[in-house]
Amino acid sequence: MTLDLLTVGGSFAFELLERTASTPRVQQIVQLSLAPAFLLSAIGAIMNVMMSRLIWVAERIERINRRIDDGVASSEAGELAWLGQRRRHSQKALVFSTASAVTISVVIALLFVSAYIESQIGSVIALAWVVTMTLLVTGLLFFLLETRLAAIGPPRIARDES
Repeated sequence: MTLDLLTVGGSFAFELLERTASTPRVQQIVQLSLAPAFLLSAIGAIMNVMMSRLIWVAERIERINRRIDDGVASSEAGELAWLGQRRRHSQKALVFSTASAVTISVVIALLFVSAYIESQIGSVIALAWVVTMTLLVTGLLFFLLETRLAAIGPPRIARDES
């Protein structure tokens, strides 16, 4: 049944089957895709840390807002601007890291596609790799900014002691 469908498409289907039937060729593509796959796994681990920090910041903002609404935490209100800045940096870090995960997935897909087509797409794959690394570095820079803000701590509010 499958062979009948392939022969209906003419020589293209036969050529495709012939190119993909080579176990060493498929094995080579799988080996080539391992580095991007490990990078994808690493990006996921980094994003997990970023998300944990973002969740902590968001929960802290909610807690302070509830305390302000209850009239209890007027001294913590100064922390909100600092937390908002941390949240923005965390969100940008996650956006850029997610985009890098998407583009590295495209690289993996293109590696497999390249085994099945005659057109040379090495330049496209290289460009997608460069885009991935650019997005990842940008995400990591925003993450660095967020961690620097966290290390510095919230601004101290000067109190009158009179």
